[in-house]
Amino acid sequence: MRNISPLSRLTTTTTTRRISQIPRTQSWLSDWRHISSSSSTRSTAAAPNTDSTASALEPPPAGGHLPSISSSALLKHTREQSLKTPGILWADAELDEARGTSSLSSATAGRETRKMNMYQAIRDALSIALSTDDSAIVFGEDVAFGGVFRCTLGLAEEYGRERVFNTPLTEQGVVGFGIGYASMGSKLGDSTLGGRGMGGTAIAEIQFADYIWPAFDQLLNEASKFRYRSGGQFNVGGLTVRCPTMAVGHGGLYHSQSPEGFFMGAGGLKVVIPRSPLQAKGLLLSAIRDPNPVVFMEPKILYRSAVEQVPTSDYTLPLGRAEILTTGSDLTVVTYGTSVYRCEQAIHLLTHPPQGSGIERTVKDALGDWRRGTGKNVSSSPSIELVDLRTILPYDLPLVLRSLSKTHRLLIVHEGPTTGGVGMQIAGDVVSGLALTTSNARGEENSIGEDMRRLRKEAFLGLEAPVKVIGGWDTPGVALQPTKKSEIHRMYKYSSIGIHYNQQ
Repeated sequence: MRNISPLSRLTTTTTTRRISQIPRTQSWLSDWRHISSSSSTRSTAAAPNTDSTASALEPPPAGGHLPSISSSALLKHTREQSLKTPGILWADAELDEARGTSSLSSATAGRETRKMNMYQAIRDALSIALSTDDSAIVFGEDVAFGGVFRCTLGLAEEYGRERVFNTPLTEQGVVGFGIGYASMGSKLGDSTLGGRGMGGTAIAEIQFADYIWPAFDQLLNEASKFRYRSGGQFNVGGLTVRCPTMAVGHGGLYHSQSPEGFFMGAGGLKVVIPRSPLQAKGLLLSAIRDPNPVVFMEPKILYRSAVEQVPTSDYTLPLGRAEILTTGSDLTVVTYGTSVYRCEQAIHLLTHPPQGSGIERTVKDALGDWRRGTGKNVSSSPSIELVDLRTILPYDLPLVLRSLSKTHRLLIVHEGPTTGGVGMQIAGDVVSGLALTTSNARGEENSIGEDMRRLRKEAFLGLEAPVKVIGGWDTPGVALQPTKKSEIHRMYKYSSIGIHYNQQ
């Protein structure tokens, strides 16, 4: 991701420069001493292996200095944490309310959780959808075999191959078939489907989000406009399109893209990106049952790396609602998907930088600037509020504005390209807040509501620093990783943002 903020610089700049200067013939301990030394120039000889040097600095821990995804404090590692997830709505909540047992303690009593990774949680959600809705079908390339990431493993054997089946290798055809099924209905199930319209429940899988482009016309010109063009008489609310997304550390430019920003102007669609197994199950069930077509993007690196306790019951989590993961008063960090854990690591470095490293010096400099600028004492550290959007379209602007009104600083982080991305959309909504608080030329009030106007005005006028966005490079793909400054410069020069600045 582009390093345009001191927060990103903490985790990259100094370490990269110093590692590139180490002779390969040195031992790992000498390498580590060299990185940790206070000298800013390259030493052509290995650091002396003296007892005093060895005792001065301890080797780094085996797991590294940063919290990993598996050890993240943001995951629910116990049953109690899982069952108390904010916003969770049990499918039998109405029955509990009728029985008079709708309190939190009684609603969670007797409920079980099981340790799952993300692909297991998604498989569990699909199984619940198939078992509770006779019209639901799951289809896509190789889904009858379990799919590339095993999210549909065993569903064809359990529910029959007429409900879980493979399709030809045509993404346009997969989504087009889903639109038709969601609009026309099925012989298998009820035609009303909870008020969604005439159609059946179509759960399509695009094998990788990188291949969603052939289906772009179907999604934007057909699915998103189906209700609008019929004046509300028909809809395709039963359509859900799943697709693995974001970088995974390998896979090249056709298997590591983050295309969510391209859907920001697709009114009529919803776009959802979960951060964990528990979130994935609840949000996916909400997407399947939502009266609007939904594009559900699953960060593929989290399929097996994110593990937590997930309720085995049928439950949903609200769409269009962001969640505050950690509260703070000095900076609002807005993110989603895999980037949630990258932000957690960056925040961790502010309070626990590796001792004796270049990162520690960078952190000290950044904290010193912050303390001088804010008048804080020498022992204070910034309090950061971390927000997970969860739903990208429509995203929870009121929550972002309320948080910004408290912290007065905003940083948006995501893997996708910066130009035209989610971050730029949020930044634009925030900095244009003052103009949207006024009435029109005839003195008529804006239709967005009094509370929203007040939030926009407070957030805009309360800004104490420019809104910052950390996103991906505006380059054709993510497959190549240049190692020379000349290559980095060439990539930047011919990226869209580079061309723009070079012409000024």
